[in-house]
Amino acid sequence: DTLKLIQSLYEKKVTTYPRVDTTYLSDDIYPKCPAILDGIKDYAQFTAPLKNTKLVKSKKVFDSSKVTDHHAIIPTGVHPQNLTDMEKRVFDLVARRFIAAFYPDCKISTTTILGEVNKIEFKVTGKQILEPGWRVIFTKEQQEEKEEEEERTLPVFVKGESGTHTPDLNEKWTQPSKPYTEATLLRAMETAGKLVDDEKLREALKENGIGRPSTRANIIETLFKRNYIRKEKKNLIATPTGVDLIQIIREELLKSAELTGM
Repeated sequence: DTLKLIQSLYEKKVTTYPRVDTTYLSDDIYPKCPAILDGIKDYAQFTAPLKNTKLVKSKKVFDSSKVTDHHAIIPTGVHPQNLTDMEKRVFDLVARRFIAAFYPDCKISTTTILGEVNKIEFKVTGKQILEPGWRVIFTKEQQEEKEEEEERTLPVFVKGESGTHTPDLNEKWTQPSKPYTEATLLRAMETAGKLVDDEKLREALKENGIGRPSTRANIIETLFKRNYIRKEKKNLIATPTGVDLIQIIREELLKSAELTGM
């Protein structure tokens, strides 16, 4: 569905070519960015602070060496009209991501908290957001989705702070991993190297993952068409047919990230 929506936005001339293999922009796009920002008038509250300033040109965004035939998907600067509700949602993601590229970094500090009970040490690590930077561009819901993939956020502590603590004792059971959503599955395909034990293969998969940026959504769509997975609300669930397929494949290598990623 997302591919159809982004294709429709391209045909309506409000976003650039959709089937791309990169998240980078070529250097020649940089001079055009002020005009593109001016064109997305519905986001004036975010683009206004960027006017009459020199836009940040980060190497994490602009790098011609990382672009082949087409650069990453961005707005064209044409004011979107007559979009469906779902098209508006997809355009919103593209527009906010583009604007965020010119905002300051989000500054965080990593915190380690040590505790001791009956001479047994306990430790927790997490982060504190010092300056939100580009995060102000995204809605609370979008930020929460990003934070699900990141470290836990801890309350503010002063360095060297100490004191007593009265703990609550709760009995809990370990929980299975959360089902994938389309967004988290795409992310898992991109970072499939994390699941590989072999260090050399893990490094190689850092650059590739499973599929390419332009094909990963199609891979998931194929799983739906072949009835290997189904959707329950936002979650992706394996169907009996999908489970049977995996059980039939005896050779573990054929199911591994090492083979499918390389």
